[in-house]
Amino acid sequence: MKLQEKRAAVRFAVPSSLGGDLSARVEQLRGFLSLKLGRETEVVVPSSYEALARELLAGRVDAAWAPPFVCARIEAMGVRVLVRGVRDGSSTYRAALVCRKEATIDLLALAGATAAWTDRDSVGGYLLPMAYLREKGVNASTAFLKQHFSGNYKSALEMVLAAQADLTSVFAPRSGETTGLKEIWPEQADAFRVLAFTAEAPNDGVAVSMNAPASLVSELERCFLSMHETPEGTPVLAGCFRAERFEVAPRMGYRALYRVALASL
Repeated sequence: MKLQEKRAAVRFAVPSSLGGDLSARVEQLRGFLSLKLGRETEVVVPSSYEALARELLAGRVDAAWAPPFVCARIEAMGVRVLVRGVRDGSSTYRAALVCRKEATIDLLALAGATAAWTDRDSVGGYLLPMAYLREKGVNASTAFLKQHFSGNYKSALEMVLAAQADLTSVFAPRSGETTGLKEIWPEQADAFRVLAFTAEAPNDGVAVSMNAPASLVSELERCFLSMHETPEGTPVLAGCFRAERFEVAPRMGYRALYRVALASL
């Protein structure tokens, strides 16, 4: 018997990198999914991106809001990504390397510097900036004195502001000069400055377990694609997913991220 058939409740996973008041966001999402699916829903928060992927691959959760590189990894193993987020009218985003506003940092001369990253599988919080540095001829694995992995964007920013690290990376729209700083830490957004913007990557997506019943997959797809059309869904989109709406994710649409991952090695 499939794991999903043994459970009365739907289990949905979100990454710990959501940050902010995580418990409030989890409860907001749980309430929305329970209402729209008409079934009891449990929202869980695995400790890392790797743990989130394991939960989904093992069928211990029915679906998950997965960061882009997690989507790429699990797609290669047969998992379907149903939908992906649209932010600022785009289904792709960049990363912005940032430091303290008063700091003097040369990205081409990082010897002795310390970095604070989100997670080794975070595209905006690690993989894109590492690929950017490699393209510039910087071997980050030897250039940095230390590299910390804090688990979420705000914690990494806190390390930089406390002078425990020299730089970090946050997500940013695909164009313009704005970043996610005002979303992540609005009170301190002006305490940082942008060093560089990276190349683009696909936005996060909602992936479903290979064992999830077809009826549940269809319900989840309808739920997320119509979320922006409902008064209950709009605040969940903004608060939990930092998105305007969802769109159908193209099959194997995250394959290009393997090039980004290889460039970060």
